[in-house]
Amino acid sequence: MEIIMPEPQIYVERTLAIIKPDVIGKEQEIEDLILRSGFHIIQKRKLQLSPEQCSNFYAEQFGKVFFPNLTAYMSSGPIIAMVLARNCAVSYWKELLGPSNSLRARITHPHSLRALYGTDELRNGLHGSLSISSAEKEIRFIFPEAILEPVPTGQRARDYLNLYVKPTLLAGLTALCKEKPADPM
Repeated sequence: MEIIMPEPQIYVERTLAIIKPDVIGKEQEIEDLILRSGFHIIQKRKLQLSPEQCSNFYAEQFGKVFFPNLTAYMSSGPIIAMVLARNCAVSYWKELLGPSNSLRARITHPHSLRALYGTDELRNGLHGSLSISSAEKEIRFIFPEAILEPVPTGQRARDYLNLYVKPTLLAGLTALCKEKPADPM
């Protein structure tokens, strides 16, 4: 009897998902939707952030009109933070979340998580990282013990390929070409 095993998959890209205080009662329902959408939950943590921690987490929003309300809202109760992984995790999570304004999400993306669980622009139910670099920063903030390998992009990716991957491939392919098997089949 032959056992068929699924191919192992390595999910390089990760993103941070937060279930906000007013929706924490729907945690299991939201997690089920996340898993059915092809994500793997790598880490999960329930915590309550202080207003100061919220200010630090949302530092790029500092100075905006809604900033005080945002920090008060996010520190008003416990949250569930999760590290999600899959191919193109950041973009797929943003797509699943829908627009940040829940009222707009109900019109333009009625099946999105924010349309389903949010109540307005501020209380939109869930948080998602905007980019790979912000995901890395946010994951380190919430999960300081997490070991994250940075995903190289742009010139860093080209440098890595030229320095490590191409020489290894060239050596391996050269060695393969020098071998002349007696029976190739």
